[in-house]
Amino acid sequence: MYSPWTKVCAKGQEADAKQVCFTGKEGRLPDNGMMIVGAMLAEQDGSASKVLRITVPLGMMVQPGMRVIVDQGQPMTGQFTVCVPEGCIAQFEASQELIGKFKKGQSMVVQAVSGQTGGAVSLQVPLPDFAKAYDGPPTDPKVIEERQKKMIEDIQKRQQQLQQQPGAPAPK
Repeated sequence: MYSPWTKVCAKGQEADAKQVCFTGKEGRLPDNGMMIVGAMLAEQDGSASKVLRITVPLGMMVQPGMRVIVDQGQPMTGQFTVCVPEGCIAQFEASQELIGKFKKGQSMVVQAVSGQTGGAVSLQVPLPDFAKAYDGPPTDPKVIEERQKKMIEDIQKRQQQLQQQPGAPAPK
């Protein structure tokens, strides 16, 4: 279950504060809403450098880091910079070339190694709606709030459906 690519911009309180924009997308498990992959491109007005942050669930092996592949292109390798309760994060420099690949691409594959099984984990992030979000205006916060409410409602409905299936564990 994926959120659409969404652009959010904010400006600090200082008089000379620059606007910072984030364009991101999340993939979540449909039965409980747990985030399994997140991608966010961050950029600040007037700065040439842009950062791509990829988040994967906790439980991945830290040492090999992760790989990111756009369509069938060359893999980019990155090390995890931090792990937080939401997952482990790696950062990549987001060049104009990479942003161009995102705009034209169909899919980004994020690869990491499971700490439990030692096997490779591949997580897909669809790209077709990236260009529209990235090049377009920021999303209204009310729209984002409505999407969040709908996602929570959808997850609650799925959980109820799963509980009503024969052989499902009784609710606690």
